Amino acid sequence: MTSIIPARTAPSGVRPAPGPSATPPARTVAAPLAPRARLLPSLAAVYRAQLSRARVARIPLLFVATFQSVGIMVLMRGVVDGGAEARAVVAGSSVLVVAFVALNLLAQYFGQLRASGGLDHYATLPVPPAAVVLGAAGAYASFTVPGTVFTAITGSVLFQLPMTHLWVLVAVVPLSGAALAGLGAALGLLAPRPELATLLGQLGMSAALLLGVLPAERLPAPVGWARDLLPSTYGVEALARSFDARPDWGIIAFFLAICAAVGVLSLAVATWAYRRAAVR
Repeated sequence: MTSIIPARTAPSGVRPAPGPSATPPARTVAAPLAPRARLLPSLAAVYRAQLSRARVARIPLLFVATFQSVGIMVLMRGVVDGGAEARAVVAGSSVLVVAFVALNLLAQYFGQLRASGGLDHYATLPVPPAAVVLGAAGAYASFTVPGTVFTAITGSVLFQLPMTHLWVLVAVVPLSGAALAGLGAALGLLAPRPELATLLGQLGMSAALLLGVLPAERLPAPVGWARDLLPSTYGVEALARSFDARPDWGIIAFFLAICAAVGVLSLAVATWAYRRAAVR
């Protein structure tokens, strides 16, 4: 059928508007990205967030860790009378509190975080991976300070050891905590399943218990070599030697330096494990 309505024509002298194909493409201007957050402010933010999140849940576990260490010293009191063995028991039990929280619980936390997809949240934030690992490790290690101090004082009273140089805990706790927290974070991030991360954390704490609390003189040679590989061993040795009447501060500083080097290495491995787990 032919329409009887005439077609509308453009007036003379007026050019028709160009079609869509004639429209020039709009120029896209890339918006500048925000600068990446620096390490120290990011570290402080992650530390505060982790500390406030874990404060209520970790206090009962800290009580359990302290009670466990004090109970071990009470049991060893019937076997060890004094001397170097008593100093080893008190130092090992004090650092065991750090191992329970910084190694065992941190391995479980990062294992669950990886399994639940919580790493995706941190991966979207403009914070360096080292800030996430260091912030979480520092928050967990902070919970060990009251329990470690209480255990060391209780052990000193129980075995009649001098408490003059207990200020060495100011260096032993953060250095041992950094080394064990880095190891715990690496175990949790590298474990393929959260159950395996929990198992590895428990095994690490058991190693700290058996190799740290028992006197080194009573261990077989192969077990003594395994003791040398445990990061907390050097913190135990430094604290044990501080109970001497005249401590050898050169040896104590040497053990603390080794503990610091192991802490840097373990935290670097944990940072690499975090990057590896975050991109998967």
